[in-house]
Amino acid sequence: MDHPGQCLPAQSAVAYDRHGSLQPITPVILSVPHAGRDYPPELLAEARVRPDVLRRLEDRWVDMLAVPLIARGYSVVIARASRASIDLNRHEREIDPAMVTGLPRDLPLQSSAKLRGGLGLIPRRLPGVNDLWQRPLPWAEVQRRIETIHRPYHATLAQLLSSAREIHGHAILIDLHSMPPLPPPAAGQSAPGMVLGDRFGRGAAARLVTLAADVAASHGIIVAQNHPYAGDHLIDRHGRPEFGLHALQVEIDRALYLDVTLDRPGPGLARMQGVVAAMVEALADELPRSGYAMAAE
Repeated sequence: MDHPGQCLPAQSAVAYDRHGSLQPITPVILSVPHAGRDYPPELLAEARVRPDVLRRLEDRWVDMLAVPLIARGYSVVIARASRASIDLNRHEREIDPAMVTGLPRDLPLQSSAKLRGGLGLIPRRLPGVNDLWQRPLPWAEVQRRIETIHRPYHATLAQLLSSAREIHGHAILIDLHSMPPLPPPAAGQSAPGMVLGDRFGRGAAARLVTLAADVAASHGIIVAQNHPYAGDHLIDRHGRPEFGLHALQVEIDRALYLDVTLDRPGPGLARMQGVVAAMVEALADELPRSGYAMAAE
């Protein structure tokens, strides 16, 4: 996988590269589910669009923002498989039945606004683009992707979070994403450069979210919370503040770290690496305290 300047992974798998120890050195675990750039020939052969269209699904090069933290020994899990193949931030039953042949009739499916918009477990379409694929997938192929990519990725995150909580008393998942530039919320106002999503308080203690926002703001980043991105399956699945497991989605404007084409790392990369590192290290230094997990109401 094309990762310029990135440290060698501690472990590679079909689903992900894992950096750092299985015994995390801090309570913070980083997840990067949408930066995968593996496009096997068989996947491209099934597409009815060019590879550059499939790449529009990526959080382009957002994994580069974690490079300094990898160098400092943090536990970081970065998807290898592309989002075009399977979306790790969707429930494994968030499937469009029109995209699958041989789907078991008794299989309980999960619907969502994202799914209806074409961005389910197997992405179907993008704005301005009709169907991405020439034909529906066999259910056996969807099962294969779930079993070899989706489940191992989430199992590794769960293992790391459990270990971090056992060692440090609590664990914090930072789910790192990128977003297209947002429009200004009102005339005369600047658009947010970062959106923090905690599922409206269900994913993480409010104190953690406030700390993350304060650190980003101290670096000149305008921060919004839960709008327009409140977090999705990863936050729902791994965030359990009442059990000392906190999960926070971090969306960063691609224009802040990519070039003008939003395709390659740009002049803002070093600055945004510093912002992410400062935010993560501030969260890592937070110690659990009495009533901490219930601070999200």
